[in-house]
Formats: sequence, structure tokens, C-alpha cells
Amino acid sequence: MPATAEKILPEDSVSSLFGPEIMLPEQYTDRATVKPSDRGEKRLMLAVLEEAVATYQRHVGAKSRHGQRVFQEAEQWVRSADGSWPFAFENICHALEIDPDFLRRGLERWKAAQLQAAAGNGARVYRFPFRRVNGRRSSISLRHHGLRAAG
Repeated sequence: MPATAEKILPEDSVSSLFGPEIMLPEQYTDRATVKPSDRGEKRLMLAVLEEAVATYQRHVGAKSRHGQRVFQEAEQWVRSADGSWPFAFENICHALEIDPDFLRRGLERWKAAQLQAAAGNGARVYRFPFRRVNGRRSSISLRHHGLRAAG
């Protein structure tokens, strides 16, 4: 009889492996939720981060005072370790599961390479075309007035 008990036991464990899994409703909603990046707050945080990186890259070698000021603001925001407000660089990176130090180092390396290339041979600084648009844009035509306004 012990031999038959040993045979039944492995079959039961195999059938339980492939049997249906019992889940509570709250466990199902945890698995079926929308990705975190699709939530409104995180999408806004991603847009803020994208705009800051685009501004950083767009104005890295600016000659005008306005361009230099905008670059310095973006650079100070990226370098800041202040986490006291929700849209601080560190908080946005943590919410989006991005290592803030890794992103900082990458931007610094990129900046050094761009400035070296611009100074070395007078080459134009690469402008990263960082534009992500969700949704649809429409335009309103005011042709009878000779104007056109984007909406």
C-alpha cells in the first residue's frame, strides 16, 4: 500500500500544477491594471522630464543670454537633489523607475562630447528631436480672415 500512495502523491502534485489558479478579485485587478506609465500623473511627469532633457540638449551651446539662462535652469534642475516637491528631478526619476544618477551622468557625458565637438572643429551642436505627442492635434482654419490658428 505505501507504493500506491507514493504513486498517487506525484500525480496529485502534477495535476495541481496545471490546475486552475484560484484568485480573489483584488488580485485580478492588480494584474489587469493599466501600466504605470499610462496613468495621468506619470504621463505628466514623463512629459516634464522629456521637456527638460530637450531643453538641456537644445540650448547646450547657446550663444544668446536667453538660451544660456534656459540651459542653466534645466541643468540646475537636473543636478538638484532636492526632493521636497512632486516635480523635482529626483522624484520624477523615482516615480518613472529611472536611476537619476545614471541619467545625470549620461547628460553630462553628452554635454561634454557636444561642447568638445563644437569647439574642436566648429561643428554644429546636435539638436535632439525629442518630441512625443500623444493624442491628436487639430488646426482651425480662419482663411476668410487670412489667418490660421492652431488649436
